[in-house]
Parts: sequence; C-alpha cells; structure tokens
Amino acid sequence: MNVDWLDKLSARAKRGRLRETGTAPAPRVGVVTDSAAALPENWASSAEVTDLVRVVSMPVMIGDQIYSEGTDRMIGALALALAQGSDVRTSRPAPGQFETAYAELAAAGCSSIVSLHLSGHLSGTVDSARLAARTAAIPVTVIDTASVAMGVGFAVAAAAETARDGGTAAAVADAARAAAKSASILFYVPSLEQLRRGGRISAAAGWFGTLFAVKPILVVREGKVVPLERVRSAPRALARLTELVRQNITARTGRVRVAVHHFGNEVEAERLAGAIADAAPDVELMICSLPAVLAAHAGLGVLAVAVSGDSGAAPQVQVSGPEAGPGSSSGGN
Repeated sequence: MNVDWLDKLSARAKRGRLRETGTAPAPRVGVVTDSAAALPENWASSAEVTDLVRVVSMPVMIGDQIYSEGTDRMIGALALALAQGSDVRTSRPAPGQFETAYAELAAAGCSSIVSLHLSGHLSGTVDSARLAARTAAIPVTVIDTASVAMGVGFAVAAAAETARDGGTAAAVADAARAAAKSASILFYVPSLEQLRRGGRISAAAGWFGTLFAVKPILVVREGKVVPLERVRSAPRALARLTELVRQNITARTGRVRVAVHHFGNEVEAERLAGAIADAAPDVELMICSLPAVLAAHAGLGVLAVAVSGDSGAAPQVQVSGPEAGPGSSSGGN
C-alpha cells in the first residue's frame, strides 16, 4: 500500500475542513467491521453514527463462483446450494480490503480507527485486519470480539456511539470490548452437517447429531461454537431456545437488546421474536437475516439470538451432554 498517498489524502481532507470552519476539527475515531457483524439497515441511532463506520464484505464461494455479501443473487444461490448439499465455502477478506476501509476513514478526517471482527477461532478475518493495520496511515486498534452476528454488531454500535460522542480511541475500544463481553449468542440449527463440514464444530458432536437426528441448541463460548443441549424435535428445540433466551434476559439489569437472526425461515424467526417479546416485553428487539458468510456454515433453517446488555459479562449457561466439547479452535477461513 502507498502510505505516502494516504498521508497526502488525509492531509488534503483536513485542510478542506480547516478552510470551511476556520478552526481545527475535533479528532474523530472511525470504526471498521466485517459483514459477519450482521448489521441491519436500522442498527444505528443516527446518520452521524453510520458515517463513522465502514463494513468490509466477506466472500462466499458457491461452486466456482465467488459472491459478495448482501446481493439478492447471492442469497438465492446460497439457499439453493444449501438445499441441494452443494459445495459452499467462505474466505477471509484480503488485507487490501481493510487497507481501503482504513484509508477512507483517514481521508474523511478520522485520527484513529477501532477495527472489530468476528471470532478468530471461526475465521482468519481478524488476522487480515491486523496485517492491514500495520501500514495504515493512522493508528488502528484491532479487536477480536470472540463473537459473531449481532454479538459483533452490538459492539460496533457501542463503539460508533462512543465515537460520535467524542470518545477517544481508548474509550471507543473499551466500549466495544464491554459490549462484546456482554453479548450472548444462542442458536438452533436443523442439522449439524454444515457446521461439521466447515470445521466450526467438533467432529464428535457433528457425528452424534447426524447419527441420532437430534435438534441441537448451540452457544458461542470463548469464540467457539459449542453444543449446549440436544432436543428430540424442532418444536421442542425452539421452545427451549426461547426459554434459554428468557433466562439470559432475566439475569441482566438495565438496557437489554436482542436480535433474532434467520436464514430461509423468516416466519419462524418472527414467531420466535414474538415469544421473546411476550416473555420480556421491555427488551429492544430486532429481526434480521443472518449474513450469508455465517449462513453458509449454519445451514438453512438456522435461528440465532444475540442478547446484549449495558455492561458486565454475559450470563453463563451450563453446557450439557457428553458431546458438548469445544468446537474447532483453528482459525478457519
């Protein structure tokens, strides 16, 4: 990357603002994340918040075709491939994609950046961000959130809101880490096959689920996918997922936010969200599609729930069953 070019671009943007206002602008902190953060259209409290955020798209490979996150064509192709059992793979973004995002924020006048990414146990994305950060024109703090989906998204929102309010880079990073630590991710998949294929869950757990046709409830713990409970039918699994989410919400104090994710089963997601709202009417609740890069591993019919509070660690749920060992600890794609 041409650092001299980035320095000139950042200086040119700064001079433009000085001419407009006549005074030096307050330092701004930018926020970068990846598309696994699952940010829905209405995630931000204001346009000022979204202006500080850049999202790097993660590629999905279906057969020999590479798709970018967020296109209708890709969503349809992925759903069909998963239904047919076709080859679906994901890959980390190239460091150059992060270099571009960092350069854009530097040119927009940001003096530093906090870069938040999905668990390094599930993807090498955070490593690509670290490589790009070494040559960025402004300081970049890279954080492995040890989470996925809106577990990352809630951390992004906390970081961007702190940045909007004039927080320093350290304050923005602290807000992100606190939100990520507070997040719980519980989810249900009709089958463990996709998770097993992608190495995101232990081979023993995948074998057990396939052999006995159980409906697993899983949790993200310390950045890994871990089987939590096995249930004999889909209705019972969804009822149990609802109860576990209710318990998680009840164990928290203050503001609680919940995101219900789905892929290929929006009606079920709405039903699940309704049950959560009935059990905990004071929570802030949203429904959003699971990003394709995550759906590629979870499979069709996945329902995931992210719960986040104001502060403190996420309430712990005890793992049950002999197969509930840690998922793959390799970096993944």
